[in-house]
Amino acid sequence: MLRILLYLATNAAVLVVISIVFRLLGIDDLLLQSGGIDMGTLLIMAAVIGFSGSLVSLFLSKTLAKQGMGVYIIEHPSTPAEHWLVETVARQAEQAGIGMPEVGIFDSPEPNAFATGWNRDAALVAVSTGLLNHMREDEVEAVLGHEISHVANGDMVTLALIQGVVNTFVVFLSRIVGIIVDRVLLKNERGYGPGYFLASIVAEVMLSILATMIVMWFSRYREYRADAGGAALTSRHQMIAALRALQRVYEPQDLPSAEFAAFGISGRVGEGLLALFRSHPPLEKRIAALEARQDA
Repeated sequence: MLRILLYLATNAAVLVVISIVFRLLGIDDLLLQSGGIDMGTLLIMAAVIGFSGSLVSLFLSKTLAKQGMGVYIIEHPSTPAEHWLVETVARQAEQAGIGMPEVGIFDSPEPNAFATGWNRDAALVAVSTGLLNHMREDEVEAVLGHEISHVANGDMVTLALIQGVVNTFVVFLSRIVGIIVDRVLLKNERGYGPGYFLASIVAEVMLSILATMIVMWFSRYREYRADAGGAALTSRHQMIAALRALQRVYEPQDLPSAEFAAFGISGRVGEGLLALFRSHPPLEKRIAALEARQDA
């Protein structure tokens, strides 16, 4: 709840700044003259559009993961591997101070794992068959610690809130740009002309690109935090060994379901500008960050 209040307060603070700037520039008067649009009303509409998708995805994340990725939930462990998985997650969850997550396995040849769920006390942690088949037990334990850290840090909720905030301002500012182009530049005085719709669409596309870069920056940042958390729950040596094991994969891949790509332990990494749109930093940088902590 504190996290949600913090982001709502940040959203409100940004709105206050925008309101002052718009008032100084006379844009608020222009909005009122352009069909009686109130900036507060426009922001509420933008927030409904911006937050609805991200919050619905957050609350349905576990259901979508189970169905979309075919996650088998271990309710009654029947093999030594399943017993070990459940016991390890239970121990790490207790260490991290969170409720026991559901534990699952999904079929994928790529070594990967993810955590999701709207509540840190009712999350889901799942590993791929490829992870179990290609990594040692101590490496898998570190990967589980990484995912448990995501849950303990509230990363799923934070990412959804950030996505909602940036979506809100993409919708809000693109409409403002459309009105300015239509009324000020094209001098349209009746309703909304083609300039409004064209400018709004172009602005929304451009702002969405910037918004994606912001969200992906946070996603990369939280990977470093989760690596540090995984090292705390196991050891730096184990976490580094797990990341090196992932490096043995010729080309790390995103999770099979694109919607959950940002929640995996690893993912594709681009170069140059493409790197700004990736959810995971390069494995070598993550290893270097852990080694720097070890040397500090």
